[in-house]
Amino acid sequence: MSFWFLVVSRWQSILESTWEHILIVAVAVCVAVVLGVGLGVMITYWRSLAGPVLYFCQVVMTIPSLAMLGLLLPVFGIGYKTGVATLILYSLLPIVRNTYAGIEGIEPAIIEAAKGMGMREITILRRIKLPLAWPVILAGIRTAVVMIVGIAAIASYIGAGGLGEFIFRGISQWNLQLVLVGAVCVSILAVLADGLLKRVEGRTRR
Repeated sequence: MSFWFLVVSRWQSILESTWEHILIVAVAVCVAVVLGVGLGVMITYWRSLAGPVLYFCQVVMTIPSLAMLGLLLPVFGIGYKTGVATLILYSLLPIVRNTYAGIEGIEPAIIEAAKGMGMREITILRRIKLPLAWPVILAGIRTAVVMIVGIAAIASYIGAGGLGEFIFRGISQWNLQLVLVGAVCVSILAVLADGLLKRVEGRTRR
């Protein structure tokens, strides 16, 4: 069976799996942005925590994805929840690191001027720090999204759904075409997500 014939004959299944893949990545990224930006902001105020928090995120990144799925299975069980939790953990490092770096890179004179105008700290954070750091934060989100689009394929191994099902089914059946369908679709999603976020990032910087 040729690659294109397989795509045409299973286009509905491919679309369903693609939607599942997008959904699991979108949910994971939304949660990771809230947690990651929150942690990044927190460690700019409590700098003694910056080292341990960033180190924890780095350690998480070194854990193989299959091992991470295995570690989370007893907590969340087989399926969607474990896949999302795994992707959230892998997304944290670039988001936390870029949030911290973006806020720390703001000119101190700008912050002092805001304080001199009588702004409270929460107002400075909301109206000055986060807007000025947003391009850097968005770059971290972009990195996280592209990375976990690929990792999400492995989450199919524990029943989380998505395009990884084609890859694992192809491996179990010794069907290279199925593996190729899953791999190509995941690659296309990653490229499209990167291109979209790159445009958003460019507009934000301007």
